[in-house]
Amino acid sequence: MPRYGYGAGTDTGRIRSHNEDCFRAEPELGLWLVADGMGGHQGGEVASTIAGDVIVDKIQSGQSLVVTIEAAHNAILEAGRAGEGPAGMGTTVVALQINHHEYEIAWVGDCRAYLWNGAHLKQLTRDHSYVQYLVDQRVIPAAEADHHGHQNYIMQALGSTDPDGIRVDAIRDVLHRGERILLCSDGLTKEVSDADIAALLSTGLDEQETVDRLIQTALENGGSDNVTVVLVSADIDAPRRSLKRLPQNHIFDAFRARIKAFFKYFTN
Repeated sequence: MPRYGYGAGTDTGRIRSHNEDCFRAEPELGLWLVADGMGGHQGGEVASTIAGDVIVDKIQSGQSLVVTIEAAHNAILEAGRAGEGPAGMGTTVVALQINHHEYEIAWVGDCRAYLWNGAHLKQLTRDHSYVQYLVDQRVIPAAEADHHGHQNYIMQALGSTDPDGIRVDAIRDVLHRGERILLCSDGLTKEVSDADIAALLSTGLDEQETVDRLIQTALENGGSDNVTVVLVSADIDAPRRSLKRLPQNHIFDAFRARIKAFFKYFTN
């Protein structure tokens, strides 16, 4: 049985009045996730909590990570119809599941996952955002993405009422001894550069101390949003890495014609 080390934390930040982020840490399931809610009037808090609860429940019942995220999307829609939260509430999410030496990461929106191998930081996820679309289409260089005026415009989220629904992206790979996986809401990446994240990961602090330092750095740099960070490592040996992106319809191919429509949704 792998032994997991992890740290997790969340903070409202210096600007927002309440925290719409949430995280779940379920090491007995090999499951960790971060959800970043949106919708106003505490709707984001409702949506992110529903997402966390449903994903944990469905993983406990043996469903796949992608299927559990799709179930969370449907549960948020149903909660909205039932008046359990404001219309238009939604959440982005990134989730990690480790099974022996193999891990899977699935996500919707712009919560991110990174891999730290002790020397280098690699972003594993790809934002479902308008700015990422512009980078992919070579409209803007990647260096401009973090400072673009439309940085907050996402192209899909759980709870979206778009008739085409959502598509969950996922990757699968192996985790080696000494490697760490970082999950975070955009409250971290808005305020702390990848280079500074890597520098903090290289300090040799344990997982919880590192999480606390990352959150504190985000607050010191402005704290403009809720910030949530989860850091996971596993004491396991694994075969040579061969990253697999699970077959999914690519989000930007599906949504390219509807970019302008998405500006009406989830732009907090």
